[in-house]
Amino acid sequence: MSRVVGPDAVAARAKLTQLMQEHRDLDSAIDAMVQAGNPDLLALSRLKKRKLQLKDEITEINNGLLPDIIA
Repeated sequence: MSRVVGPDAVAARAKLTQLMQEHRDLDSAIDAMVQAGNPDLLALSRLKKRKLQLKDEITEINNGLLPDIIA
């Protein structure tokens, strides 16, 4: 993803905030399922997969927002 500037950066930051919140929510849901004992393994697997997808999206947006630094 290329560097994001201007109004696109504002939208990207808003999307980033939303994705990070969903990631935290999934983390809480996964923890709750595990703590409950005998979790539905299929549902748990799907939640973990979604969490990984969110992590990838968050990383992509972060990379677009941060300037390239050549050392």
